[in-house]
Amino acid sequence: MSEQFRRKTSDEILESISNIQRGRLKIILGAVSGSGKTYHLLLEGNELKKRGIDVVVGIVSKPCSPKTLKQLGSLELIPAIEWEQNGHGEQDLDLEGIYKRNPEVVLVDRLAHENHRHAKNPTRLDDVKELIKNEISVITTINIYELKGVKEVAEQLLKLPFHLQVTVPEDTLTNADEVRLLDVTPEAILKRLQKGEIEKKDEGLLQFYNNGNLATLRELSLRYLAEEVEENLTEQREQEGLLGPSGATERILVCAQYHLNGSILIRRGDQIAKRLGGEFIIATFISKTRKLSKEEEIFKRSMQKLITKLKGTFIEIIMKEDEIADEIVGFSMQHQITRIILGQSKKSAWEEMINGSIINKILRKSKNIDVFIVADRGKAFGERIIPAMKTEKRSGNPYHRLTADELHEKVEGVKRGTFKIYIGAAPGVGKTYTMLREANHLKENGLDVVIGLLETHGRKETASQVGNLEIVPRKLIPYKNVLLEEMDLDAIMIRNPEVVLIDELAHTNVPGIKNRKRYQDVMTILNSGISVISTMNIQHIESLNDSVKQITGVSVRETVPDSILQLADELELIDISPKALRQRMVEGDIYAKDKVEQSLSHFFKTQNLIALRELALRELADEVDDRLESLKRKEGVRGPWRENEVIFVSVNLRADSERLIRRGFRIAYRLKANWFVIFVKYQKELRTDEELILDKLVSLTHRLGGHFVLHTTRNKRSVVNDIKKQLHDKKATQIILSQAARTRWQEMKGGSIVVRLLREARHLDVLIVAD
Repeated sequence: MSEQFRRKTSDEILESISNIQRGRLKIILGAVSGSGKTYHLLLEGNELKKRGIDVVVGIVSKPCSPKTLKQLGSLELIPAIEWEQNGHGEQDLDLEGIYKRNPEVVLVDRLAHENHRHAKNPTRLDDVKELIKNEISVITTINIYELKGVKEVAEQLLKLPFHLQVTVPEDTLTNADEVRLLDVTPEAILKRLQKGEIEKKDEGLLQFYNNGNLATLRELSLRYLAEEVEENLTEQREQEGLLGPSGATERILVCAQYHLNGSILIRRGDQIAKRLGGEFIIATFISKTRKLSKEEEIFKRSMQKLITKLKGTFIEIIMKEDEIADEIVGFSMQHQITRIILGQSKKSAWEEMINGSIINKILRKSKNIDVFIVADRGKAFGERIIPAMKTEKRSGNPYHRLTADELHEKVEGVKRGTFKIYIGAAPGVGKTYTMLREANHLKENGLDVVIGLLETHGRKETASQVGNLEIVPRKLIPYKNVLLEEMDLDAIMIRNPEVVLIDELAHTNVPGIKNRKRYQDVMTILNSGISVISTMNIQHIESLNDSVKQITGVSVRETVPDSILQLADELELIDISPKALRQRMVEGDIYAKDKVEQSLSHFFKTQNLIALRELALRELADEVDDRLESLKRKEGVRGPWRENEVIFVSVNLRADSERLIRRGFRIAYRLKANWFVIFVKYQKELRTDEELILDKLVSLTHRLGGHFVLHTTRNKRSVVNDIKKQLHDKKATQIILSQAARTRWQEMKGGSIVVRLLREARHLDVLIVAD
């Protein structure tokens, strides 16, 4: 706290003044050449020019597609310095020409470029830094593999070399004032390549243009930017004095002692972190009064080698022996840990009653952190607990004749329309605008495109993109003495276009309409053979409901089941920085002026927008990875998964059980696991309110694709035995429980189902979800 009152030194004052005067750097990031970075660079330049900003073009890559040349429009071009290298034409920035013209902003394509040997600066990045120092702002473009550190990772993943003349330092994105990811699906890029819209200057790079490689680079872009965004979020939360996890990402702590099972816990932690797209830290808690034995020293060296190999973060903490639970919880709070990973207790029930249990102490103290207890599989299955890489199952007999049902299913799949969804982190990022722009492009190419439902929310820029697109009139529905407008499903089906645009996928229809939700209307349209392009925000994904509430404090009621996203042929993220989004809000481009101040101080707070952006980047990266795995890719950014996972979620009739089911689904989906929800009823009749809760739990489980197991037992004492029987019958590998709502005294007096299951299911992984 005293730091904020310290007087600044002369050097610090000079640096602050220099930063005020310097230009801004914005980077448009793409996964690969052909993502449309140059097009969007020029598009942004034109938008700035409309707002009265003095913009010039310093470098634009050649050759350009007709679509990109059209965007050049009336922008002023400062001629580049032309030269040749190995028969290829090269361009350097004309710094003197730019300084003479002295614009506010200069557009510079392809940041990763080596200048002519006689140029003033060795690289284009050095030119850009000089311009910024001289109070000229720069908007530029770069591919993810042109970052030095990322290039090496990309080469390992693709098992192909990138023959690049130059890369830029890995901290280039960190030092930029704004980074925007241009997310494009592999399908879209391959179509552009087929049409000859992608520059073939570097033939060597064309070997990367297949679905798997493009998806891997796309996932890498999403994850890399998510890491950058997380750093911004951490800084923002620290400034606001906020402690604990943000809700946007997983941060996993493995508590491993220098023991035989230490390496097992580390490997399991690494596997969980990769599957959930999170960071993992390994901490060892050492007593200050006891020296390590020779055996412990050997285990320490072995574990350190493993941690280095897995690229984890290792911390050794010296403490008093009886304070280990406090130390683990304290460390977790300080480092914003979302999940603590521990080994199973070796103590008997009697020993735990007398001396207590570290696990139980941590559970009582860590009310907002999940605790994951790794199975003690040694007794039942031997020492090896990490299965080998999943192998492909044998396909069915190729001579097998399809049954009538199988034939119908395949025919329906062929007839079904194509489904594309634009996803954003928040309202106002430009989803509808981009959807309309794509629709106009499709119409120019001869496709029959109509607007089924459009919500412009009064945004002039969005409305201007409608152009000549046909709009299917909405249907008027009488409801509570008023007429409400809804999408006319029947009219769309009768019109029978090739493509229909349907905004706001998560919308709930007016009561009385055939389908309750708009996504159900979309399924009907798709099944009739009509393709659909739609939009939604990240907060409307069913299983993210709790994360969004933790981030924003807002409980989102309109949701879309995750299965609908899995059915989509293409998912595309519309990315924008929180700063730019808030600026749009201030300028009245998102909501009416009277709502701006309230929105900026609530949902559109900088901290919320950063967290939602990170959530969106990570979620889409996971989706990309999952789709690649469905194409039978052996291993990718997140590595192989465990084989034959079966997850059980044990619920009661408490209010937080829906949250537990959503968490169970997300884990099961990321681990490729079968999953069940179990409720054991021991009273004869449920109250009306309890019946309603149970109905909700069953409905949510089925909506998310799980199986609900309802079991009735004689009395409360039999609950654990009944759960154990179900776990055994279904060959469960993991059980998910909620933290006990009972005090220590209540547990001692009446027992605890959680504590009993922990003790009697030591052969399973157990996840205790935070309260």
